[in-house]
Amino acid sequence: MERGLMWLPLLAIFMGLAWAGWNEYQKLEAYRVWAQKFDRAKYDIYAVLGQEAEQITWGKPTRSGPVNLQTFSLKDVQSLRLLVNDSAVDLENPPNSGSAIVLEFLLKDAEAVQIPFTEIPLATKWCQHLQQELQRFL
Repeated sequence: MERGLMWLPLLAIFMGLAWAGWNEYQKLEAYRVWAQKFDRAKYDIYAVLGQEAEQITWGKPTRSGPVNLQTFSLKDVQSLRLLVNDSAVDLENPPNSGSAIVLEFLLKDAEAVQIPFTEIPLATKWCQHLQQELQRFL
């Protein structure tokens, strides 16, 4: 009986991990369906991002699909920069670590759109790609 009670917390942890895995799988499947209409898309736990021609759409991933979706045009972007820990980053020499990674778009109407990322290399690649795209519209 005591041995059975000792395994009970382990069973509870296993069930919690299984639920977390299922929850993340549902988010990924919802993202996969959503991302099919974009030329380029990214998913991470903080945000989903999609580019279709000059339109950028981003939002928060959930099991039922992305929510709080916002869309803007690259034609409306005045500047783009990558911020790590609230400091602008040189894309040729990005830092190896950082906790707050944000792709910041400054729009022509002075509004700033900040899209969070979990990984610096992924954010750097997106920033370089979008800066090349911006050159077409400036």
